[in-house]
Amino acid sequence: MAQLTGYYRWTDIWFNWREQPFFLWYTLPSNLEVDRSEAVSAVNPGDGPKVKSMLAHDALVDVEHPLHPGVAEVELFIGILLNGESRLLFSSKQVDYLRLHAMQITTTRVPLPYSNCLLLSSELKAISPVYFKTGAELRNAIKVIWKNNKRLKGLDARPATSLTACHDVFECVRGLYSQKNASWVAIDFEEWEHDRTVITELGVCAIHWEGSREVSEDAHYMISVRDYRNGTYVADNRTNYNFGDSEIIPRNGFLKVITDTFERLSAYGPLFLVFHDATGDLKTLEHIGVPTRSLSPLLPDRVPVAGMFVVDTSALFTTLVGDASFKRHKLERVCHLLRIPKVTHLHNAGNDAHFTLEALKSMVSGAPADVQRGERWPEHIDRGGGF
Repeated sequence: MAQLTGYYRWTDIWFNWREQPFFLWYTLPSNLEVDRSEAVSAVNPGDGPKVKSMLAHDALVDVEHPLHPGVAEVELFIGILLNGESRLLFSSKQVDYLRLHAMQITTTRVPLPYSNCLLLSSELKAISPVYFKTGAELRNAIKVIWKNNKRLKGLDARPATSLTACHDVFECVRGLYSQKNASWVAIDFEEWEHDRTVITELGVCAIHWEGSREVSEDAHYMISVRDYRNGTYVADNRTNYNFGDSEIIPRNGFLKVITDTFERLSAYGPLFLVFHDATGDLKTLEHIGVPTRSLSPLLPDRVPVAGMFVVDTSALFTTLVGDASFKRHKLERVCHLLRIPKVTHLHNAGNDAHFTLEALKSMVSGAPADVQRGERWPEHIDRGGGF
């Protein structure tokens, strides 16, 4: 028999699993010939609190917890349901391991969680790991997920959809940006077209605030101009940086540049890392050794004291144009539609980072997405959408 694997909702495990023996009894088929009194008497009520003690917020992050012995953080998962709502999850592997460990401290056998709460990969739009070092971080993440899901449902109780989920993120980013007490850092990489593991350029464009004054900076780093040139499949604009001088660094120098940049800019508040289609750049960050575990996939509803968060301008633009097909537009197309001037020499990492941040500022400095859409492209609204 094939073994099903998937994910369990944190809420199901925390609130229901310890009562599992009673729950299972009451949901048994009515025609099953089982002695009720015998089944109930086999349950030790004292075992429930023992199981739950392993799942408490502070216990889960403890360095001696069986899920991560010797490691000062716990890995859980954020899953996006098909309706756009988020859930904090355990993997089925984690739950099975907890079950086996719990049997060492309980007097009765710990059952598997009931099958209805197992989420298969086909029931999730996306799944990503998330890491917590303290019980407070875990509790706060649960609150943020609950608030985001509540907003998705809308005041008029409309069903949550993927587009309303994206709309919620757009408005969240607008609110965070307007507080002007964080650093927003656009990052872009260029790779050698014949081997994507060879990084040839890094672009960084950042803004932060000192009092009411906005401070911006641009930088472009590249390996020697003689090495690993593009031009066959990808435009070669390595030497066409528009915003100052490029700095030549060794191939192994990208990690130090990024870690130094993050450390310096974190003095001005949390970091919001801005990408245009984040997937590839996040993989590159991980490839060169940047600890991406510290990046949160959940946006806070207000600017925290510290932390690192991911913002994707391609997703924000999809929301802005109201495209339910979620077509992702290239950076050049986005800048053109946003009427950002002098967009030249893209596929230079420094230029791409600069225009990515310009696109972000153009979108989130304005009115709500629905209002902007009508103001920017009234003909788009008249003909029912479609770019």
